Amino acid sequence: MSGHRALTLASSVVGAVIVALDGTVLTVAQPTLQRDLGASFAQVQWTSTGYLIAVAGLLVFCGRLGDRYGHQRVFGIGMSGFGVTSAAIGLAPGVGWVIGLRVLQGVFGALLQPATLGMLRAAFPPDRLRMPIAVRAGAIGVAAAAGPVLGGALVAGPGWRAVFFLNVVPALVFGLLALTLRGPRPQQPSPAGLDVPGALLLALTLACLVHSLVALANGGWTTASAPGLVSAAVAGAAFVRHERRTTSPLVPPDVVGSAAVGSALGVLVAASAALNGTLFVATFLLQDTLGLDPLRMALLSLPLAALMIVAAPGCAVLLRRVGARRTTVAAMAVLAAGILVLGRASGTIALCTGFALLGAGFGTVMVAATHVVVRQAAVGSAGVAGGLQQTAMNVGPALGVATATTLTGLGHGYGLALGVLAVVAGAGAVAGRALPERSAETINPAQPGDLVPLPERR
Repeated sequence: MSGHRALTLASSVVGAVIVALDGTVLTVAQPTLQRDLGASFAQVQWTSTGYLIAVAGLLVFCGRLGDRYGHQRVFGIGMSGFGVTSAAIGLAPGVGWVIGLRVLQGVFGALLQPATLGMLRAAFPPDRLRMPIAVRAGAIGVAAAAGPVLGGALVAGPGWRAVFFLNVVPALVFGLLALTLRGPRPQQPSPAGLDVPGALLLALTLACLVHSLVALANGGWTTASAPGLVSAAVAGAAFVRHERRTTSPLVPPDVVGSAAVGSALGVLVAASAALNGTLFVATFLLQDTLGLDPLRMALLSLPLAALMIVAAPGCAVLLRRVGARRTTVAAMAVLAAGILVLGRASGTIALCTGFALLGAGFGTVMVAATHVVVRQAAVGSAGVAGGLQQTAMNVGPALGVATATTLTGLGHGYGLALGVLAVVAGAGAVAGRALPERSAETINPAQPGDLVPLPERR
């Protein structure tokens, strides 16, 4: 692997890990933050909700910025800004500052996340994308496993502010490297248009949708839920109408018109919704019904993170041997099986088996579907494709938790919610049947801007 590709992969991994760590460690720190700053429960919720709305609304537009101005440059700005805002949050005097800075941090997060995939698409030839994407996914699994432990240790020691200082140095180092080092960039036939009106409509759509889903997850159906969902539907319809009429759409025709990309995005939404909804239900099932304390519950769920880490490189092998369709359909079936096992489990072995199936299924799906989205896109649309992938991974969890909250609130226990979430995973398996049969079919061979693969030293 050349020096440039190695640095690109390292930057992509570090960027993805920083974002994953940020979310997991914050969850652990929020109760202490609330006490120290004298904040209300609603204010503490907005430290997460404000960030999520900013990220979800801007991911696709920020991906388009990378397509036009270079993913490395956009990544550098996003990482540097993420590091600076992390330090500022750690020094914030009040909860209002924390909320405002978290929203700003979400903007920088939206800049860096699509770029982590766009840089890989630009740096690696199509037939060598499997393993870099798998390495990135495996690193996210490590961050998901280490985040709660690391966050708990920091909160118990230096305090909640140390949680935000954790990401400052790596974010600034890799951000400055991306801004100062000049790497090879493929020549694009023409610069991508930004489509600001389309970006605003999409941002409004996703902001209303995410806010409504988060509100549903936190408080169930309220008088404010329906207007938010209706607003999202109206703005979404206006966005689709605009995209069909404009000469320079935000989402290029080669992306929006690809059945493989659409199917892969649907799979990602279904998988992340099923997983996160199940984890939400499992928290109450294990603690309230089975009487397990939080520590034992965390230990029983360790197989989930372990299998996610193992599944990532394993998926790269499966993609090469059997293709994206079979890999994804089988993995979604494994995910559905894990949900059903958890719904009927009571002993240690059964619970660990259920969590292991969840990790193996989701880890495989994340790599396989992401590989299809990134590889199918032309280099000039890689940022938008990455933005859509990240949007799916942000909307899916909110949708899953909102679904679980609504169903458990109907008074039928946890069985109904887990059954519906298993059906969601099954729907993802059906969507996966539209993916390419073999890995070689997931790319149009003459994509503009592709780098010519050169023999590497061994």
